[in-house]
Amino acid sequence: MNHLPELHGEHLWLRELRATDLAPFERIHTHRLLTRYLGIDRMDARQAQDAFARHLAQPYTHPRRRHTLAVCPPGQDTMVGTMGLLVEEYGRNAMLTSLVLLPDSPVRGHGHEAGRLLMAYGFGPLGLHRIWAGHRADHTRMQDVMYAAGLHPEATLRQLFHTQGHWHDVTTYAALAPEWAEQATAAERAILHSAPRGSTTGTPVAVAPTRPAATTS
Repeated sequence: MNHLPELHGEHLWLRELRATDLAPFERIHTHRLLTRYLGIDRMDARQAQDAFARHLAQPYTHPRRRHTLAVCPPGQDTMVGTMGLLVEEYGRNAMLTSLVLLPDSPVRGHGHEAGRLLMAYGFGPLGLHRIWAGHRADHTRMQDVMYAAGLHPEATLRQLFHTQGHWHDVTTYAALAPEWAEQATAAERAILHSAPRGSTTGTPVAVAPTRPAATTS
C-alpha cells in the first residue's frame, strides 16, 4: 500500500480518505455551488458514490499517482473538505487538485495551508521538482490562496475544460522545489527532509503556522 502519513497544520490536517467519509464526499460533489468552479460537472448521488470508490482505491495502485486526502479540523477526525495531488507521468511534476471546503467548515479561510502541507510532502518524500495549480480565470478569489501557498503565476490556459455547458480558461501557478524550500517554515523543512514514502506510514507529521489566512470558496 502507498498510504500517505497524516499531515498536521495549525488550522487543519490531512489524512487518507476512509469509507466513513462517503457522506461529506457526496455532499461536496452533488452540491450546486461547491462544484461551480471545479473542473468536473456536478454529480448525482450514484456518480458521487462511484467516484468515492475510485478515490478509496488510490493507495492500492502501483505506482500511485493520485492522492485525494480528507481535510479535517484540528483535534477532530471529521472530513470537512478535500485536497489532492496528481503526480504526472513524466518528469518530476505534479498538480494540486480538488481543494473544496464545506460552507460550514471551521477551517474555511485556511485552504492554502492544505496546499502547503501537500507541497512539503511532495517536494520532500515524493521527490517532486515542480508543483503547479490552477483555477478558473473568473474565480479571482483563488489568487490569494495560490500566493499564500507559495505558488507563482505562470499563464492562462485557454478553454482548458468544459463544464456547465461552457469552455473555461484556467489561470495557472507553479512552485519549484529549491525556491519553495527557501520560504518554507522550519516545520515544513522537516517534512521536506523526512523519510521517503513507505517508511513513514501512519506517522503524524506536524507543520507550523504558515501565512495569513486566504479566502476560499
